[in-house]
Amino acid sequence: MKSCLINIGGEIVEKRDYYEVLGLGKDASEQEIKKAYRKMAMQYHPDKNQGDKSSEDKFKEISEAYEVLSDPQKRRTYDQFGHAGFSGGGFGQGGFSGGGFEDIFGDMFGDIFGGSFGGRQTRRNGPRKGSDIKLRMDLKFEEAAFGVEREITIQREEECSVCSGSGAKPGTSSKTCSTCNGTGEIRQATRTPFGNMINVAECPTCHGSGTIIEEKCEKCHGQGKIRKSKKINVRIPAGIDDGATIKMSGEGQLGSKGGPRGDLYIVVDVEPHPLFVREGYTVLMEMPITFVQAALGDEVEVPTLDGKVKYKIPEGTQSGTVFRLRGKGIPYLRTAQRGDQLIKINVEVPKKLSDKQKDILRDFAKQSGEEINEQSKNFFEKVKNIFK
Repeated sequence: MKSCLINIGGEIVEKRDYYEVLGLGKDASEQEIKKAYRKMAMQYHPDKNQGDKSSEDKFKEISEAYEVLSDPQKRRTYDQFGHAGFSGGGFGQGGFSGGGFEDIFGDMFGDIFGGSFGGRQTRRNGPRKGSDIKLRMDLKFEEAAFGVEREITIQREEECSVCSGSGAKPGTSSKTCSTCNGTGEIRQATRTPFGNMINVAECPTCHGSGTIIEEKCEKCHGQGKIRKSKKINVRIPAGIDDGATIKMSGEGQLGSKGGPRGDLYIVVDVEPHPLFVREGYTVLMEMPITFVQAALGDEVEVPTLDGKVKYKIPEGTQSGTVFRLRGKGIPYLRTAQRGDQLIKINVEVPKKLSDKQKDILRDFAKQSGEEINEQSKNFFEKVKNIFK
């Protein structure tokens, strides 16, 4: 017996032979089992291998093997039936009924290391966390930059006020499902050429709840919950970016069997701005100026997220020059700091000139002398040399 194939919820899992896990033969003594376990437990204990998932899995596997092989009764059962002997209430022609044996990961770590690992597997009728709710929220560019508070309305499940969530008619109670004995699941073992295969399925009678409601609550029809509108205040932090997700814990759907609520996830969609573009915490914008302003310099009004500010364009500014306004960008998340605003200058050249304007420019070129002409000459000489 080298392994056992187990089918749980449609997933086939191969479990190694316990003797093989500990590196022992089937005739190993109790002392040999204990010695092998202690040696391997010290090697793979999570306290010595923090953050190592493979060591943690190995430690769980050897602890599981020791839990069975160190107990004489469990060892006899394992020698006779293999892994299937620990998956249900009894072994017979019909396989396993609903209740009985605990899952093998149940309490083995508690006896040896105080229960720091494992714990019992969650049964189908145990506490379940509610489903999460996901929605999208549109924000203006400025709202994302400076933050905003919004009130939203969602549809979610609330506990029925008539039956207090039990699903049973007031004055009545539910009973334990006789099909699965309250476990909420049915297990059946099948022998295959590859080993014993265990199929675990939801109980068809109670649908996994473990109980049967004979008289259902008239308001919730036995569900124990009803759908209601819920208003929630959402605080959008300053500096949030497009596509970011806000998590609101415990604001999702109602849990079952005492389980906690799910969570609410809000994905932010930031509308584009007609002037500004965001890159991280920096705001970018392009600003057109006339060639006269570029040549002579000027004081201009620059739009920012805080409103217009005056900025002095130095004379001789070239098209494509970038100026920086410090502290005029996007606020950093959860800090008082802000990014900067970058202004890229685009010098606009007039497409149509009057004769008088042309004469002024010709005179300007003449007055400029060799400096302007030399730049043009050098440029055309470079072009000429390239295409010789």
